[in-house]
Amino acid sequence: MKKVLITGICGQDGSYLAELLLSKGYEVSGIERRVAIENIDSRYSRIKHIKDKIKLYSGDIRDYARMFEIINEVQPDELYHLAAQSFVGVSFKDEQTILQGNIGGTVNILNALRKIKPYCKFYHASSSEQFGSALQTPQTEDIPFNPVSPYGIGKCTSFQWTKLYREAYKMFCCNGILFNHESPRRGFEFVTRKITRAVANIHLGKQQRLELGNLDAKRDWGFAGDYVKAMWLMLQQDKPDDYVIATNIVHSIKDFLQIAFSYVNLNWEDYVVTNVKFYRPLDVNLLKGDYSKAKTILNWEPEVEIYGLVKMMVDNDIKQIKNG
Repeated sequence: MKKVLITGICGQDGSYLAELLLSKGYEVSGIERRVAIENIDSRYSRIKHIKDKIKLYSGDIRDYARMFEIINEVQPDELYHLAAQSFVGVSFKDEQTILQGNIGGTVNILNALRKIKPYCKFYHASSSEQFGSALQTPQTEDIPFNPVSPYGIGKCTSFQWTKLYREAYKMFCCNGILFNHESPRRGFEFVTRKITRAVANIHLGKQQRLELGNLDAKRDWGFAGDYVKAMWLMLQQDKPDDYVIATNIVHSIKDFLQIAFSYVNLNWEDYVVTNVKFYRPLDVNLLKGDYSKAKTILNWEPEVEIYGLVKMMVDNDIKQIKNG
């Protein structure tokens, strides 16, 4: 039985990945970061249905000694590093978390892995935000990075550390450059979930309006459940490499609003207002991925298109609100 360790297992991607690996017969362990003031039910909400099938370790990826200890105990065959401060807007106000967590955490894990189990296959969660003000559209693995946020800069740095360990130490290290991927498990701070939650509330008469920032920003949105399959496929190859995971299709925030509100027979323009406080100091107007390499080598393609994704998210939010 293969052993796997997942950082960020309590998050959206971590929960879907844990489900996938359990279905494939893995022994699944994960690292959770305990926060004293955090609600326990909320922390485990995404994995409560599988919590008795996995082993959880408490730890902070910024703590090298703890990462060394956990990796040494688990002795993983595969390690998926998903933990990070992943909300782009907040990264402008919290550069130290990017430096110490997103970058330092990656280095801690890579270094510990090299010393304990260098033949373990390693996946790092890279991001489309690394392309930033992209120099070319669509974005492939060969397009230079041009980040415009602390989050994007941090992911670029972790990408390069992962690549360094692959080339310098001959470790099996992969970067998955994932474009935006959503699901009913998305955090409420992200614009897609903010929209679907508001749609559900407005539909049920519990909310009157929704405030958002830049409605013209365009993103390549996919389903998180599809994207974790690509993560797994990367580590099943004979050689490590980096891959763009996307849908090759872009929609604007306005498009997402139209799809979500029309699903419950409402006009988004009757409820949505813009507020400058939600604008970022710098924003990315267009990100569109080209997953041709993943299709050719991994035999991977997205299965859920945006209409199915939005429907899934709105239905889930309506159900949650009705159930209290």
